Amino acid sequence: TKSREYLANERTFLAWIRTSIALMGFGFVIVKFALFLKEIPIVLAGKVVLPTTGLSTLVGVVMVALGIALAILAFWQLKRVEKQINSNTYESSSTLSLLLTIVILVSGVLLIFYLLPNI
Repeated sequence: TKSREYLANERTFLAWIRTSIALMGFGFVIVKFALFLKEIPIVLAGKVVLPTTGLSTLVGVVMVALGIALAILAFWQLKRVEKQINSNTYESSSTLSLLLTIVILVSGVLLIFYLLPNI
């Protein structure tokens, strides 16, 4: 029945929204943790630390931006599938899943290269 299809579409949308919120939350934590790490030496030793590259802050902001973009894409996907359900022309598409997977994989690889010198 159509009501089951609509509900499944909405559950999928909500799963994408949870992922979006997780990305934004993780980005926020990265930014705040980077700020915390910059302030520790100042508080403990009373000295100013050499400026860092701010890469952690950039990564955090990018994660928040990705979360926002994912929420927008998820809504677009919800409406697209809803339209297809209404017209009985539904076609499966994994573009959003593929895009998110590629972004996460590339981010992970870049993070590995960023962390390797610190080992």
